Amino acid sequence: IDETSDDGDIASVMGFSGFGKKARTFDLDAIFEQTRRTAIERSQHVLEMKEEGESSKSVKPSVQSIYDGSDSDSDSELIGPPVPPQHAAQQGDDDDELVGPPLPPGYTGSTAHSDDDDDEEGEAQDDDDDNPVKRIPDTHEITLQHGTKTVSALGLDPSGARLVSGGYDYDVRFWDFAGMDQALQAFRSLQPCECHQIKALQYSITGDVMLVVSGNAQAKVLDRDGFSVMECVKGDQYIVDMANTKGHTAMLNCGCWHPKIKEEFMTCSNDGTVRTWDLNSEKKHKSVFKPRSFQGKKVIPTCCTYSRDGKLIAAGCQDGSIQIWDRNLSVHTKFHCRQAHTPGSDTSCLSFSYDGTMLASRGGDDTLKMWDIRNFRKPVNGVSGLTNYFSMTDCCFSPDDKLLVTGTSVKKDEGNGKLVFFDRISFQRVYEIDVTNASVVRCLWHPKLNQIMVGTGNGLVKVYYDPVKSHRGAKLCVVKSKRKEKHAEALTQDYIITPHALPMFREARQRSTRKQLEKDRLDPKKSHKPEPPVSGPGRGGRVAAHGGTLSSFIVKNIALDKTDDSNPREAILRHAKEASENPYWIAPAYTQ
Repeated sequence: IDETSDDGDIASVMGFSGFGKKARTFDLDAIFEQTRRTAIERSQHVLEMKEEGESSKSVKPSVQSIYDGSDSDSDSELIGPPVPPQHAAQQGDDDDELVGPPLPPGYTGSTAHSDDDDDEEGEAQDDDDDNPVKRIPDTHEITLQHGTKTVSALGLDPSGARLVSGGYDYDVRFWDFAGMDQALQAFRSLQPCECHQIKALQYSITGDVMLVVSGNAQAKVLDRDGFSVMECVKGDQYIVDMANTKGHTAMLNCGCWHPKIKEEFMTCSNDGTVRTWDLNSEKKHKSVFKPRSFQGKKVIPTCCTYSRDGKLIAAGCQDGSIQIWDRNLSVHTKFHCRQAHTPGSDTSCLSFSYDGTMLASRGGDDTLKMWDIRNFRKPVNGVSGLTNYFSMTDCCFSPDDKLLVTGTSVKKDEGNGKLVFFDRISFQRVYEIDVTNASVVRCLWHPKLNQIMVGTGNGLVKVYYDPVKSHRGAKLCVVKSKRKEKHAEALTQDYIITPHALPMFREARQRSTRKQLEKDRLDPKKSHKPEPPVSGPGRGGRVAAHGGTLSSFIVKNIALDKTDDSNPREAILRHAKEASENPYWIAPAYTQ
């Protein structure tokens, strides 16, 4: 194409120019080198700004530390073009590992060196870094109305996009943070287990299916939208040895997914077993764990959980013990603590710390205890006086593993349920949130969102978040204004037009009612007075209100006939003369 003549015309028509030019070839090595240089120069620039601003600080942080975001004030914004290359020349060789574009201004997240449980830590690192209380995201809250009864189960999918809540009202509600507006309405509500209270809800690690544990003996797995994927089989109630039944024979108490194998989940039940299941074989469980008391009798597990690596299975039992098995060896326990909690109380939650060494247990005896499973004889720490009326009161660790959170229960109109935070090491009560005037049952601290979800005894789900430290989740829906409801224009006349009727079928508009009434008087059907209700026996083919049988007719007419209001003495003496002349009943009997 001759660029001088045609190009102007085509450019004016098409809106772009440069036809027929050879495509640029990119030298990737050169680009990477250029990017690396820019990054180093900018970092150097930040350092110099810092040195000028903070002559008081003696130690100069390295460029690498800025990249890790671990330095405190790395949010001084970079304004203007990059520093000329002579500054970069002062840099040592130790910065060769900085590859990639510079971090955005104000970025303070720590992305370096995360091991597999650490990938959740994208938290802002400020001067208060040493103080985990400053990281609790509780400056803002939203309230989702699940219903009026206790919210006994909460689950968030791994990405944090969708929340499910289940309650004593048998409902499971789905909340989509990205799809909700400020009206905060659930987009789906269903009753997957008919009339059974929901005990636990949890998304699998891939987030495509959800486990529903309710008060019946069969756990269910639903997909993301609430459609049934599988239902566990019910065991035979008349077989004594629980290892020989294919499934649970009594009410379920708890359940959860394996943290690494996406098809495996576990349930525990009042039949005294903990069973693992495979998503693809609903006809029979995978394996059975039978918790036993000190005397070898069966005990009921009230809660169960996997360790973070999925190798251990832990159950809290009604005799107060906590029993831990190796997932592959179901016969003998690997760790067993006899009187972890008061016997006869329901241990409501077990939770492993993110580093996998500590286990927190929330007891029905109003305690919260911390255990080191490597030394399982006695608890590392414990605190009492945390009222607990629910068999599913949660406890969980904060994403940075430094705090332990649980809820407290209250009786009706006796104060507020609280969310209480304890320091993991010292076990001091470092913080608490007054949630509402009912018990706090469920709590979830989602590591990716850095938001705390709380389920309460009066049917609310509260989401606590911090606009700065939290991500997505509740922040997505509070910014959307409510959709305006479309008001239907009020019809002037109150007659109905069928939407698809042809004009010939439409009713003529009534000009006045007087003419219509006169017409109605002439119509014998419309001016016919309705029959009054029938009293006495039926007449003219109409049955009376009391029924048309002979016996009911007799009862109505004879037994209840009180119409004779004459003098009873006269009524009897009426027959005296005839009786004396012609005795029939009494006199002949006495004569004989």
